[in-house]
Amino acid sequence: MDSIFLYAFLSMGVLAAFLAAGLGFASRTFYVEKDPRVEEANEILPGANCGACGYAGCENFAEAVVRGETPVTSCPVGGDEVAEKLAELLGAEAETAEKEIARLLCKGGRQETAKNASYQGIESCVAASAIGLAEKKCSYSCLGFGDCEEVCPFDAITMNDNGLPVVHDDKCTACNKCVEKCPHDLFVLGPASGQNHIRCSSHDPGKVVRKICEVGCIACTQCVRVCPVDAIEMQDNLAVLDYDKCINCGLCAEKCPVNTIDFYGEKITEIEITEDCIGCTKCAQECPVDAITGEAKERHEIDREKCIKCGICYNVCPVDAVDKDTSRD
Repeated sequence: MDSIFLYAFLSMGVLAAFLAAGLGFASRTFYVEKDPRVEEANEILPGANCGACGYAGCENFAEAVVRGETPVTSCPVGGDEVAEKLAELLGAEAETAEKEIARLLCKGGRQETAKNASYQGIESCVAASAIGLAEKKCSYSCLGFGDCEEVCPFDAITMNDNGLPVVHDDKCTACNKCVEKCPHDLFVLGPASGQNHIRCSSHDPGKVVRKICEVGCIACTQCVRVCPVDAIEMQDNLAVLDYDKCINCGLCAEKCPVNTIDFYGEKITEIEITEDCIGCTKCAQECPVDAITGEAKERHEIDREKCIKCGICYNVCPVDAVDKDTSRD
């Protein structure tokens, strides 16, 4: 019996030694040297591991950016500061990417929407949506239980007294957590410079919306007709804004009869080109409605009938030869 145990012991020992040798050989043969810049890049990153860059965590992103698989500007949490440091590390150029902010597509809180019977279930938007029960009659509206607030890792969302989430622009990093969490898909990411926002996601016909929400889109198409750059289109009874096209003129918000559209900018009341104009033609080139005319090296003029007072000419003039008066609604 002792010989059997001895034989088994020796056999296991020989097998273990063989496997160890095999592993050692494989580790040397298939060893892939890790780029030391990966660790440096990982130290530069904020360490939030939020996944907003499209990778599982900061280390995975560091490996991808070092391999050149993703731009240095892909970390929304770190922003331009992190992008510049990564670019310096990798000897690349960091093109400044405009910061994005989570935007809410609902304006109908407790005060503006018609009610169903009181909801008595678990206070979770996901749970309420799963069983199809809510206090509001609008099936597209914010459920108001604050799942977005809970999932936000940067405390950028708080619930107000009207039962709607409020996004704090200075804290939002566009990590996409709220976008993924909301069961009614009420969040989108939009540019921080955006000043026009359509606050509705209902696809119900206008006559239905009128009965259940004071501020819901009624598909009147007035915003579509007034937009000078075709930045708004109707999609299944809902006005949808293309942030890439929007010039923040505020005309859509001014025209909306039910106050669905918010405009946070300054409304231009008067605008003119002064005698300081050098005729560089920049304003005429950038005007979205061709309201500016003039010859090169001569003072340009604004056609008052065409001008929509968007302020683009004011922003692009290299010699500050455009004056404007503004008012905030």
